[in-house]
Amino acid sequence: MACIANIRHFMPRNSASACSPTSQTSGHTAVVGLQWGDEGKGKIVDVLTARHDVIVRYNGGANAGHTVVAEGQKYALHLIPSGILYPEKTCVIGNGTVVDPEKVIDEMEKLRARGIRVDGTNLKISDRAHVVMPWHKEQDAALEEYLSSVTAGQRGSLAIGTTRRGIGPAYSDKVRRSTAIRMRDLLDPEYLRERLRVICKLRSAELEALGVKAQPLDPDAVTDRYAAIGMQLAPHITDTVFALHDAIAEGKSLLFEGANAALLDIDHGTYPYVTSSNCSALGIPAGTGVPGCHIHRVLGIMKAYSTRVGGGPFPTELLDETGDRIRERGREYGTTTGRPRRCGWLDLVAVRYSTMLCGATGVACTLFDVLAGFEELKVCVAYRRPDGSMTDRFIPDARGLEGIEPVYETLPGWPESSTPAANRNALPANARAYLERVEAYLGVPIEMVGIGPDRAQTLVREPVGCG
Repeated sequence: MACIANIRHFMPRNSASACSPTSQTSGHTAVVGLQWGDEGKGKIVDVLTARHDVIVRYNGGANAGHTVVAEGQKYALHLIPSGILYPEKTCVIGNGTVVDPEKVIDEMEKLRARGIRVDGTNLKISDRAHVVMPWHKEQDAALEEYLSSVTAGQRGSLAIGTTRRGIGPAYSDKVRRSTAIRMRDLLDPEYLRERLRVICKLRSAELEALGVKAQPLDPDAVTDRYAAIGMQLAPHITDTVFALHDAIAEGKSLLFEGANAALLDIDHGTYPYVTSSNCSALGIPAGTGVPGCHIHRVLGIMKAYSTRVGGGPFPTELLDETGDRIRERGREYGTTTGRPRRCGWLDLVAVRYSTMLCGATGVACTLFDVLAGFEELKVCVAYRRPDGSMTDRFIPDARGLEGIEPVYETLPGWPESSTPAANRNALPANARAYLERVEAYLGVPIEMVGIGPDRAQTLVREPVGCG
C-alpha cells in the first residue's frame, strides 16, 4: 500500500501512523498461505514468533485451524494466534476477524489447563471484530443443505462446501450492518438487548424459511447469555488499532498471521469457491488498521504438494493411489472439521500467482518430508485450455478453470532417510534440485523448509525475522 507524503506532512513527528524510513519500527512480517489453506502456517508463525513481539490475526474465524507441535506437545488453535505459546508475547485478534466468543473462551480454558498463560495482557481482541452468533451457524448449515439438494450434480452447483461454522453469514451481517453484532456490543447489555429484539425476530423467520425446525429465538435469553460472555471477555476487548500503532511507535515488531489462504481470497481466489474474507496479504491493512507500508517481509507458505478442502476447481488433484499416499503420509485431515483433504501434485502456476498477489519476499515450503520415497515427482508448470491453447497464468475463477489440464514437468524423487537433515545442504541432491526448480519458477527464495511437524524440524536458509 502506497503512503501519501502530503498526509504524512500533517502528522505529529512521533506519530505511529507515519510510514517513513525513520518510523520507529524494528521490522514487521506477514505470514500468508499461497495455496488453498492448510499449508502449515501455524508452525511457521510459531517459529517466527521468537523474533517478534506482537502476533496479529487479521481475517477469518473459527473455520481456520492452526496446528503447532512444540516440544512434542500438539496444540490445535482456531482463533487465538499461535504466538500464545510464548508467554512473553502479545497476541491480537484484529478487527477483520469474525469471532465466535464461546469458541475463544473454550480455547482459552484448554490452553490454561495445559499451563499456557492467557490473560488480558497477552491476548487482546478488537472491539470492532464482528461476532459469530448461534443463528449464523444454523444459517450456514441450512443453506449448504438446501443448495446441495437443489443443485446436486449440476454444473452450476451453488453449494460451496463450507465448514458450517457461521463465517459467511457473519460476514454477510457485517456488510448488511443493521443486523450485525460487534464485540464491543457485548459490553453494553441494554444496547445489545435493543438490537437483539429486532434481529432475533428477523432471524427466526429466515431460519424457518430455510427449513430449520426450532423455537423462535428469545432476545432476552440471547442477551443474558452473550452479556455474560462479554463480562468474561471484557479484559481482552479493546481498540486494537491504537494498540498496534502504539506497539509500532514503541519499536516493537509485529507478525501478521493469516488464516485460510490466497487462493481462497474473496476477491482474488477461485470464486465462488472461496472463503468470506480477504485472506491474502492484501487483507492486512483493512483487517488490522496497520498500513501495508509497515510490512517489510511477506513470507508465503506453500506445501511441497497441493491440497484443497471442500468444493471448487483443483487442476492437479490426484484421484488415485498416489493421492491417497500423499494424504496418509501428510496426515491430510482438517484441523477444524476432520474432513479428508483432496491431494495432488504441486501447482506452480497457482503458487506463482499468489506469490505475486501477496508480494511475497520469500517462501516457506512445508511438509517436504512427505515427498520422500517417491520414484518421481511432478510439478505443474502450465495449463492447457479446452481449445488446446496453453497458458502459464492462473485463472482465479471457478468457471475459468473448468476443463483445464495441468502440464507437468517430471522430476526425480529421492529416498527416505533415517537421519534428519541438519540443513538444506544436507538434503539429498534430488531434494535440493526440487527446491531449486520451485525457486526458479516462482522467482523468490525458499527461506524455510519443513521436514517434520515439530518446530525444531525446520531448515532455515535465511535469518529468521527481518531487520
